[in-house]
Amino acid sequence: MAQLIDDCFAFGGPLLSIENVERLIAERVEPVAEAETVALKNARGRVLARDVVAPIDLPPFDNSAVDGYAVRHADLGGGETTLAVVGRLTAGRAAGRAVTPGEAIRIFTGAPMPADADTVFMQEDVRLEGDAVVVPPGLKPGANRRLAGEDVARGSVALPAGRRLQPHDLGMAAALGLQTLAVRRRVRVAIFSTGDEIVEPGAPLREAALYDANRELLRGLLARLETQVSDLGILRDDPAGLSARLSAAAEQHDLVLTSGGVSTGEADYVRDAVESSGKLVFWRVAIKPGRPVAMGVLRGAAFVGLPGNPVAVFVTFARVVRPLLLRLAGATPEALVALPVKSGFAYKKKKGRREYVRVALTRRADGSYEAHKHPQDGAGVISSLTATDGLAELDDDVTDVAVGQTIGFLPYALLSG
Repeated sequence: MAQLIDDCFAFGGPLLSIENVERLIAERVEPVAEAETVALKNARGRVLARDVVAPIDLPPFDNSAVDGYAVRHADLGGGETTLAVVGRLTAGRAAGRAVTPGEAIRIFTGAPMPADADTVFMQEDVRLEGDAVVVPPGLKPGANRRLAGEDVARGSVALPAGRRLQPHDLGMAAALGLQTLAVRRRVRVAIFSTGDEIVEPGAPLREAALYDANRELLRGLLARLETQVSDLGILRDDPAGLSARLSAAAEQHDLVLTSGGVSTGEADYVRDAVESSGKLVFWRVAIKPGRPVAMGVLRGAAFVGLPGNPVAVFVTFARVVRPLLLRLAGATPEALVALPVKSGFAYKKKKGRREYVRVALTRRADGSYEAHKHPQDGAGVISSLTATDGLAELDDDVTDVAVGQTIGFLPYALLSG
């Protein structure tokens, strides 16, 4: 497992900006070291452990990009040129002969270029006259020809280490003839919910109790990041029991992730439980919702204590846990780039913190998109997630948003993937 030092998350300021969160993670967290070899069909979402160096040129030979006629450009004149059609070449067949002066070969997309042919006319741009083809003037040398290695040259890095593999990356690996890839092992994550008021879905809902939404939310988010998750249930508000369960989880995992129990209230026990066998840095992140985020090290494993409200869990997972998991996995950092949309609402906020407003999008008459704020703001309002499309990201220095102003929009698919 990745073994972190106790004070790796130490920060002296009163509030930590999102940028400083990412900086501390990048500077002070070491990725898991172990790697394994997996089949391409099992590699989506995994992180490459080392560069993929192309064993062949891609494409491996010069070929035609269109259906048409392969010719020697040197045979073309200033006007129309008539060339004898001396063969037919389809994809998957080797060229049987070269093109000699005054000749053309009928060729199809993907077929190898005949020797001495360097240009291809598209079939719709020519006309046939018996056994000859008449080609127009003006085509540049090399037109409609794909050169060997123009996509990826043999010996070059086709996929760099640290890439979190997507379907198109696996297509590249397959095109290079690879069947397996070396990837980092999955990050091992233990998840708990905390609190005497929390019960399992399906159990009788006693007075003053709430069903646990956070673990299901976290399981789904963690699955999208290809982690290995151990769901360790609900931890009750018992200091001794909390300490033992957290410590045991840290022995077998790279990250211990809890929700609830990390504020400064006297009934929030997670902080003391972590500090009994590790080091806790009580972060106050300049973010809304979700300011109380605890982060530290527990027996060499990373520990993150998220707030208890589901919306705050979602936001802090996206902005704190996600970059931490990518770093632990050895992945290249993936910036969350907000898309520009028009604000359909007026809003005021405090300066000095990043704020995330749940919004639904509508399309305007000019084709642009407008974001509409959900009517309920509370961090415990789960319908504010299910009834919207994403988060409006309001930067730290923003204090007022006017209707029609351009703001940043982060779709849920980007935040959770």
